[in-house]
Amino acid sequence: MSKNEALVSVIMPAYNCEEYVIEAINSVLAQTYKNWELLVLDDGSKDNTLQIIEKFSQKDSRIKALPNGKNMGVSATRNRGIELASGDWIAFLDSDDMWEPLKLEKQFEVVENKSAEFLFTGSSYINEEGEPFKGIFEVPEKVTYKRLRNQNVISCSSVLVKKKYFENIKMEKDEMHEDYAVWLRILKLGVTAYGVNEPLLIYRISRNSKSGNKMKTVKMTYKVFRFVGINPIGSAYFMMRHVIASVGKYKKIFG
Repeated sequence: MSKNEALVSVIMPAYNCEEYVIEAINSVLAQTYKNWELLVLDDGSKDNTLQIIEKFSQKDSRIKALPNGKNMGVSATRNRGIELASGDWIAFLDSDDMWEPLKLEKQFEVVENKSAEFLFTGSSYINEEGEPFKGIFEVPEKVTYKRLRNQNVISCSSVLVKKKYFENIKMEKDEMHEDYAVWLRILKLGVTAYGVNEPLLIYRISRNSKSGNKMKTVKMTYKVFRFVGINPIGSAYFMMRHVIASVGKYKKIFG
């Protein structure tokens, strides 16, 4: 299957995000790679999020408005999106993040050159008002399970991965970094993830996000290591490696 034939199912959980979801959807519409479907799953929003999504779906048949009916949480919402996806490829995009127009196209260039089945990109950063931060997050050309334990360099909204890996691996436990646990479990199978070292993801740093509370995120990282089967001592060691890496990362981002 050539890159021009591969359907990408973009999974976007949405909850009370009327302020940002238009920009997120427009960034998918702006992709130079056109063979995609966008599944926007409204997780019981109390604002106008669902109405906004439905208006987009009426204008473009590739966009599907899928209300959960009740609040399910981000893991269950993403899992539902994957189950409903028609594509052989899954991409994730959170409703407050955005993609650069060449994001999918550049990832499929790596698919063809490396026969890659799991890809991610670098990131630039904006605040809640959309103002950019100084630094960008650079990523390695490739990462294995062993390397990923030391630092999670894979941003969920940058991922492009073959759907087949979700047959036996699901996102679980919103009280930890559920996406990081999935990446580790996939790479533990012997898979290599390939990075595109360009800021093709525009990541919004929110005060209310999981990553916004640094002490909370440290505890959640520890829970990930325990969840994937690393013993308490090893989990504490890798957690500290993450703390050190995060200090350097955010120092570069915030200048």
